[in-house]
Amino acid sequence: MSSVDIICVGKIKEKYWNDAIAEYSKRLSRYCKLNIIEVPDEKTPDNAPPAIEEQIKQKEGERILKNIDDKAHVCALAIKGKKHSSESFSEFINDLGVRGVSRIQFVIGGSLGLSDEVLNRTDSQISFSDMTFPHQMMRVVLLEQIYRGYKIISGEPYHK
Repeated sequence: MSSVDIICVGKIKEKYWNDAIAEYSKRLSRYCKLNIIEVPDEKTPDNAPPAIEEQIKQKEGERILKNIDDKAHVCALAIKGKKHSSESFSEFINDLGVRGVSRIQFVIGGSLGLSDEVLNRTDSQISFSDMTFPHQMMRVVLLEQIYRGYKIISGEPYHK
């Protein structure tokens, strides 16, 4: 059974997001071993100058990089990443398995995004949209798409 890690910045406080994450974690347990690794976020002051924002991304990035497994395929969620349909995303997951990758690590940055060091360390980058979404929501969306991907790979029905 393959292993999927979601490395993400910050804790989720809202019950409705945690409930959704718990539901998809339970559903995914049939297909993979799921690990959600939360690294602490930095408090971002309102109207922070770009230099401070860069320092914050650096600190969060260092925490992310400490959790990267050199043997894993590391995939960042990034606006400039490759866009997929649900079917092509399932092919992406399946192709990694066919190539012998047993661990995929998806990385979700904090409110300011990911540092260049993290982006440079990734093996691939995916984008769900040109729009910006709250990282809490993206955790749920990513889990849903991973679940949908495994359903497609298994030839099981899914909602279109």
